[in-house]
Amino acid sequence: MTLLANHLPTAELQAIDAAHHLHPFTHSNQLAEKGVRVITAAKGVWLKDSEGEEVLDAMAGLWCVNIGYGRDELADAAARQMRELPFYNTFFQTTHVPVLMLAKKLAELAPGDLNHVFFANGGSDANDTNIRLVRTYWAEKGQPNRDVIISRWNAYHGSTIGGASLGGMKGMHGQGSLPIPGVAFIDQPHWWAEGGDKSPEEFGLERAQQLEAKIKEIGPDKVAAFIAEPIQGAGGVIVPPETYWPEIQRICKEYDILLIADEVICGFGRTGNWFGSQTVGIEPDVMTVAKGLSSGYIPIGASIISDKIADVLRRTEFSHGYTYSGHPVACAVALENLRILEEENIVDQVKDVTAPYLRKKWESLADHPLVADVNIIGMMGSVALTPDKATRAKFAAEEGTVGFICRERCFANNLVMRSVGDRMIISPPLTITCDEIDILIERARKSLDECLEKIIADGLFEAA
Repeated sequence: MTLLANHLPTAELQAIDAAHHLHPFTHSNQLAEKGVRVITAAKGVWLKDSEGEEVLDAMAGLWCVNIGYGRDELADAAARQMRELPFYNTFFQTTHVPVLMLAKKLAELAPGDLNHVFFANGGSDANDTNIRLVRTYWAEKGQPNRDVIISRWNAYHGSTIGGASLGGMKGMHGQGSLPIPGVAFIDQPHWWAEGGDKSPEEFGLERAQQLEAKIKEIGPDKVAAFIAEPIQGAGGVIVPPETYWPEIQRICKEYDILLIADEVICGFGRTGNWFGSQTVGIEPDVMTVAKGLSSGYIPIGASIISDKIADVLRRTEFSHGYTYSGHPVACAVALENLRILEEENIVDQVKDVTAPYLRKKWESLADHPLVADVNIIGMMGSVALTPDKATRAKFAAEEGTVGFICRERCFANNLVMRSVGDRMIISPPLTITCDEIDILIERARKSLDECLEKIIADGLFEAA
């Protein structure tokens, strides 16, 4: 039996990591110099590191550990399935019980006529699936030229070639000759950073109407779909103005454009409803799901597809799939995760109790001299850091400098709170208690205080 080396000294574990492990979205040499923090265990909302420190994880891993860490039921479900049927594929006229039962359950949970599921290994490759899926749909409808997918700048739809192309993060496009052909972009609905003198309502309409202008520019007969997150997550927890999504829905229907809702972050209770689409009031043709589907306990993702798309795809062989599409162990774990979410009424608890409490506490940070634009919806929130609240000014320092300093203070204070540029964001497990929310806010405020003290001392508290 292979034993993991949790017993080794931290310095030795850090040395092994530096020698052999390449981290995602990381400057490896800088990290090796600094030394990683080694996480060895977790329970509820708490992480434990190799030095015995307990850390409040206000990011639920990567937006995914919805039911919290350490649920034995999911481990037991995985073990049972591994003993009974550890693997089989669904390529060659075969199926298995976990995959068909999970597909059925997702069809029951998803809104509208989203009754069909194509499984993937995570959100990135589910969005790769969506590229081929919507293009195949239009080709089978006799419109093969409808192959352009419109997305938004600063959106995040994964880091595979297809997913990163759909995303609007220019730093990602700068590596690997991205985006691929057939992807176009409109601006994001980020009023605080880009709204200028417009009211949020005016700005929301203007940004939504960019979609209509882009469709006309490209040609309605060439546009296949529009993809967007109900609430932008990795872009900085950007909650669009209330006028935005109704106008987007109108435009998609008017021009017969498929609407893909990327629910990888928003799905399974994160916004206070089962899906973010329900929170913002849209009716997508496709939903991308992952993360909260298994609470991150095992990799799994999916595209949940409407009746009209599935009816067309069934006419042909869809030459697409992954070895681990609908992996029986992943499906068994996801089913158990969904059972816990339902039977313990976790989504209702978020909507009725903990999300309102978190909102009240999170909005109390608005009085901090460093904080402006307090955004929160359900269990995802952000604050903008600024040297001048009145003018919504950016810092004179390179964007992200102050956010990084704040993130480092959070981590030093045993709080995982992420920075996106000069925004600080949270996305705690849905099971966080009100008492734990109090600790989160206490540590966040302390970290903001320490960040402010440092940037004043370093001459960084200056507007651009």
